[in-house]
Amino acid sequence: MKKELIFAFSAFFFMSLHAAADAFTNAEQKALEPRVVAIYHEDVTGTGKKSDITLKGIPFDQESNYLKEIWADVILDSQNKLRINYEPGYEPSITFKDFNHDRVKDMLQSSATGGSGGFYSYKLTTLKDGVETDIPMPTSLQIQGQFADGYKAIVTIPEIGKTYTVDLSSRKEDYLRLGIYKNGKLNEPTELMIDPIAYFKPSKITGKKGWGLIGYQRVSGAYHADGIGTVESYWYYENGKWQLIHAKWITY
Repeated sequence: MKKELIFAFSAFFFMSLHAAADAFTNAEQKALEPRVVAIYHEDVTGTGKKSDITLKGIPFDQESNYLKEIWADVILDSQNKLRINYEPGYEPSITFKDFNHDRVKDMLQSSATGGSGGFYSYKLTTLKDGVETDIPMPTSLQIQGQFADGYKAIVTIPEIGKTYTVDLSSRKEDYLRLGIYKNGKLNEPTELMIDPIAYFKPSKITGKKGWGLIGYQRVSGAYHADGIGTVESYWYYENGKWQLIHAKWITY
């Protein structure tokens, strides 16, 4: 009798484990089901016919807004479909503008990375004549920056040959506490924190036809939250590459 009880208990125990494993697997599979983020109808081939474009993502888990896989399913016509893969992130979207000025709308996809710097990942694609071609995004400016005596910052933008002096005297107590300054003098040479371009905004560019991009590149002081200003760079695509049209410094 004792053996039968032990056998029954063991069978019940293993059946419970199996049921729990099945429940976990089912929940995991449910979490991995693709989400439809957005549906677009745009002429991206230049044929005059709109394509159905579905932006999808797979979340990290069932409760997460972070999508570990992101892609667009594009139905070009009844016989031709393609998939465009993107970087993972939050709140993906696609903007449709003719950035390379060939009279066909391009696809600019963006996703927030979720970091403290407000960074976004981007991918720019043209599907003219049904052929997928990536267009590289503009590169960040080679901004230089350092603290200077008298609670000042010096910011140089080599690409436009301009240097800016920023008054930081309102922050001197913090900088004294951190040991950057002593009696208004630098304790040692200290560079500013220069971010790459964090965000692009489609924009019309003065003096040019059609669309371009504005890039936003943050400059910080002693730490990332110690923002000093932003460099706005204005870009226009011509002759097969992005051209820097203008850049300007904006102090916080």
